[in-house]
Amino acid sequence: MSSIPDDLQYTPTHEWVRRLPGGEVDIGITDHAQHALGDLVFVELPAVGRTLSRGEPCAVVESVKAASDVLSPLGGLVLAGNTELAGRPELINQEPYGAGWLARIRPSGAGDGVLLSAREYADLLARETA
Repeated sequence: MSSIPDDLQYTPTHEWVRRLPGGEVDIGITDHAQHALGDLVFVELPAVGRTLSRGEPCAVVESVKAASDVLSPLGGLVLAGNTELAGRPELINQEPYGAGWLARIRPSGAGDGVLLSAREYADLLARETA
């Protein structure tokens, strides 16, 4: 079973959001998503300064199986990308909720209502695999 930390919020498309003390958020893909993709070999991060809309493709993760768009869980301004992933995309496989984060954004405030709690996300995964 996939790991689902209680302190994060999730999307139905398997992205996560971690709220930081200054109001910024880190985003990434869930443990479930990285397992489904397999060994990651390439990551394309969103450009710093880019304004994202909730639900738009903001990054690409590529595995030996396939390439997949990562959808922005919230709208906002990209403040940073995890540059460690350029040389070590496998960090997403190893630590999807830690060193494998993708980007830090300053949310615009719209769209928080579409995020799932850990419990809601676990229920979603249970329905998907049933």
